[in-house]
Amino acid sequence: MEALAEAAGIPVRTLRFYRERKLIAPPRREGRIAWYGEAHLARLHTIAALLERGHTLGGIAELIGAWENGRTLDGVAELLGLEGALITPWSEETPVRLTPEALADYFGGDVTPENLTAALDIGYIAVDGEDVVHTSRRLLDASAALVREGVPLAAVLETGRSVRVHVDALADLFTVLIRKHVVDTAADDLPPGEVTRLAEALERLHPLAKNVVDAELALAMDRRVRTELEKWLRDTSAPEDPRDAPPS
Repeated sequence: MEALAEAAGIPVRTLRFYRERKLIAPPRREGRIAWYGEAHLARLHTIAALLERGHTLGGIAELIGAWENGRTLDGVAELLGLEGALITPWSEETPVRLTPEALADYFGGDVTPENLTAALDIGYIAVDGEDVVHTSRRLLDASAALVREGVPLAAVLETGRSVRVHVDALADLFTVLIRKHVVDTAADDLPPGEVTRLAEALERLHPLAKNVVDAELALAMDRRVRTELEKWLRDTSAPEDPRDAPPS
């Protein structure tokens, strides 16, 4: 709650008051951790914008309630719907809580202080009391599978660090593309119905961006694996003594 209040630029007591008035949704609970996300922060920004326009908290509560019940009041429902489309998570990752014993079951002797520090630094894990919370079930399973295949966990983490740099660059490309050609093309004062159209367009872009990256990565792996295989075949078939080489 303190982190959310700081990000929104409001006192914690104000945030508690908004919670009591049901202006923001309750946090998602993961054990003893209360997770607030981008949706909560976006809602706080919306509340601040409506307050600046002269709306009272009672009026804002009514507008939000109307939107959540599917009713439209003076286009505010569309505005809140756009807010939801803008901050809907693109990922579908599920955090995993692990005891030290469960973590050892995944990675065995590779659970070292150095690897734990690297995983914390990358953001793969967070410590909650005596447990560890991994940010993604899919990343956890993939990392464990690589370790079972003989890849050291330290190498997996170092590769993950490099992958993070590249995917951040990909995300920047798509963010600029969407902002330039979808969001910025809309007027500041959107006519009725246009906000809904824009929100629907943003939702349709989620799987498209993922499909592009997935297809390009698959094609790149085809090219790279083919090149490496051909090189390996040449190296393994080459005679150790040049004098044993057949005449050209």
